[in-house]
Amino acid sequence: MDFKRSDTPTLPGRTPAAGGGAKAKPLPVKIVVAGGFGVGKTTFVGSISEITPLTTEAALTEVSAEIDRTREGTAKTSTTVALDFGRRTLGNDLVLYLFGAPGQPRFQFMWSDLCRGAIGAVVLVDTRRLEDCFDAVDYFEQLGLPFLVAVNCFFGTVSHSVEEVRDALAVRPEVPVLLCDARERESTKTMLIELVQHALELASGTRR
Repeated sequence: MDFKRSDTPTLPGRTPAAGGGAKAKPLPVKIVVAGGFGVGKTTFVGSISEITPLTTEAALTEVSAEIDRTREGTAKTSTTVALDFGRRTLGNDLVLYLFGAPGQPRFQFMWSDLCRGAIGAVVLVDTRRLEDCFDAVDYFEQLGLPFLVAVNCFFGTVSHSVEEVRDALAVRPEVPVLLCDARERESTKTMLIELVQHALELASGTRR
């Protein structure tokens, strides 16, 4: 997967400091990573974070078996009950703070707090359970928060085309739908840069 944009999106009103001048502090940018249960949000945050990510994983038990259903064939034994948190610096003037939202419906009351101050969101999708991401897509559309859809290619397998996923989700034409591998740092980095660029273009009215 080739990425042709600059590794650091151009930020309005921010230019590199002139030689000998005071170095500008990096601009903090908050991004939310959302999606259904078990779609790979914790893996996504962990693959790109330059610090040891903060996770709030709890073991799956028989008590929650009827609520937190894992997909057959997976080895998932825990679930996020609050949030995942990571950080990634891009260039000299941008620091991304990543907040992974819990995927289970019973924890969605936390989403409004997690989204406060965010510039955008990544909706991570597993095409084997596409319906699990409908709530996240609907939420960000209603909130008016810029987002992109990242199709997580489990085991490197592309099961459906970007066009098929876009049609199934019925997202607006301006919403980017991209393939990614949540395990790979460069792939998740591409998703984050695309999201920042998308949010900037929407804010400046230059998105086609």
